[in-house]
Amino acid sequence: MIKKYYWTFALLLVTQLSCAAVYQWTDAQGRKHYSDKPHEQAAVLQLAKSYSYYTVKKVYDGDTVQLRDGRKIRLLGINTPEIEHPNQAEQAGGELAKKWLTKALMGKKIRLEFDQEKRDKYQRYLAHIFTEQDLHINRELVRLGFASVNVFPPNLKYVPELAQAEQDAEASKLGIWSHSEYRVKSAQQLTKKNKKGWQRVSGTVSAVKVTSKSVYLKLTDTFDVRIKKEHLRYFDDVQRLKGQKIEVRGWVNRYKKAYMMLVKHPSALREL
Repeated sequence: MIKKYYWTFALLLVTQLSCAAVYQWTDAQGRKHYSDKPHEQAAVLQLAKSYSYYTVKKVYDGDTVQLRDGRKIRLLGINTPEIEHPNQAEQAGGELAKKWLTKALMGKKIRLEFDQEKRDKYQRYLAHIFTEQDLHINRELVRLGFASVNVFPPNLKYVPELAQAEQDAEASKLGIWSHSEYRVKSAQQLTKKNKKGWQRVSGTVSAVKVTSKSVYLKLTDTFDVRIKKEHLRYFDDVQRLKGQKIEVRGWVNRYKKAYMMLVKHPSALREL
C-alpha cells in the first residue's frame, strides 16, 4: 500500500514540478512521508528535472532554426546579422553566425525554454535553446561575438547573462565588434544610405519630449530616440538624460524628413 502511494505521489510531483517545494521525512517506524508544508526534521525533496528534447532539422540563419517537428524557432534576446537574401545583401558576420549555429545544432538534440510570449507576429516560436550538455546557445552566440543583445519586453529571461556576455565580447572585439559596419555613428552622420540594418548611434540628449504614448529623446533636429510609455517602467528616470551623451542600439526608421530609433529596454541605451 505504501509503495503504491509512493509512486502515485511521485507521478503527481513530476506533473507539478513548477509548484511549491515538497518535503520528505521518515518516521520512527521507517515510513516515508511527503507534504507540501514544512515539517519538523523534513527535508526538501530534490527531483531530477525532466525535459523534452528535439532535433534541429534546418538552420535558416544565425538566430532562426527549424525543428524536425516543423516548428520554426527564433532565438530570444539576441540578433545576428542578416545573411544574403534575394533582396538583401549579406551583413558583415551573418554567414559566420549561421555557420557556427549549424555546426553547434544540426542533428543535435536540444531543449527549449520559453518566456512570456511564446510566438512572434510571424508565428515563429520564441525560445532560449539549450543543448543536452546544457550549453545556452543564445548566450554563446553573444559571448563569441556572433550576436548582439536584442531584448523585447516582456521577455526578460537571462537578460543579465546576455548583457554581460555582450559586454565581454565587445571589450575583446570579438566577431561583429571587430567590423567597421558596427562602429558607433554620431546622429549627425546618419543618411539614407548608411541607416540600414542594426545600428549604433550616439549623441547628446538636447531635449526630452513627452506625448500621450511615448517619450522622445532628441539628439539632433533630425534624430529622435523613442521609448513607448508601456516600456518606461524598465528605465530609470529618463528626464535626467537631458544634457547626457548616450549611445542607442537598434534599427533606424525614416520618419517624415527625419530619423527615429525605437528603444524598448535599457540594454539598448548606454550613457557615455
